[in-house]
Amino acid sequence: MELRQLRCFVAVAEELHFGRAAERLLLGQPAVSQQVRRLERELKVELFDRSPRYVRLTPAGERFLPAARNVLAAEDAARALAADLAAPTVLRLGTVGGLGEQLEDILDAYRAQAPTVRVELHAEPVRERLARLSDGRLDAAFVRGALPGDDGLRYLPLWQDELVIALPAGHPLADRPEVDLADLAALPLLLTERRNHPALVDLVTDACARAGFRPVPGPPHHTLQNTLAAIGTGAPMWTVVYAANARMTHARRIAFRPCRTPLTLPMSLAVRRSAPPPRLLLEVCRRSTPRPAPPTPTAPPAPAAPAARTAPTCDDQDS
Repeated sequence: MELRQLRCFVAVAEELHFGRAAERLLLGQPAVSQQVRRLERELKVELFDRSPRYVRLTPAGERFLPAARNVLAAEDAARALAADLAAPTVLRLGTVGGLGEQLEDILDAYRAQAPTVRVELHAEPVRERLARLSDGRLDAAFVRGALPGDDGLRYLPLWQDELVIALPAGHPLADRPEVDLADLAALPLLLTERRNHPALVDLVTDACARAGFRPVPGPPHHTLQNTLAAIGTGAPMWTVVYAANARMTHARRIAFRPCRTPLTLPMSLAVRRSAPPPRLLLEVCRRSTPRPAPPTPTAPPAPAAPAARTAPTCDDQDS
């Protein structure tokens, strides 16, 4: 008696159709019929009553089905145990900026379920992150925005990341609970170059176009810290910040406001197609829910602004 014979028998017993059972098993129908016939010869009993119009279990088949299922369940349990025994002791994870407390929540939940696995965090630009994943130097990586083409990687969807508007706390728009993009049309936009983070830049510029304007480009800034410091001087300008960063940024001279038309980027977990996905990590990530950005109180304008004290996890808004 072979496991493949039992798998074919159980599939036909549950489908009551050899063709559908073959599709389910990704086999040809003759192969499924042959395996079932071999099992019947070995057991010396007919398991199915076959006719041109139907297939149904014989009394012997009905009695044998629970035992066959138990054998296959035992096989699944043995495979799962073997996978656990072979699981790596180190998980190399590529991270992105702007995760904030959510990354801490994910790591805490993962550590609680896999206390013997050491998690190594690697923060690189998205191109380098995906290159390291492709050649095996990373086991998984967070990726935001539009997904690349077929590059040997799979992108497993997780959640939507919210972005909020950052503008001077003394600006009239900061008095509103949310900001309409069209009201920002005359203000310079501080945003990284597209080659650095195409998903983020395309999201913002496309949203502005739908609102009826092309953003006025502000002076270039290479880090989020410098960008927020410039906005904190009180000059009328704006940018977008991940909600997680907004929660962790302490800057009296800056107001963070949600956009009336929500701005979000999809977050995915990238893994190699040739390797089994890190199921525990994926499960923990999918249970994690991004926290909404809390309302930011306004503050009177100040004549000067030192560099804003920002969260160390996001020097630039990585994708």
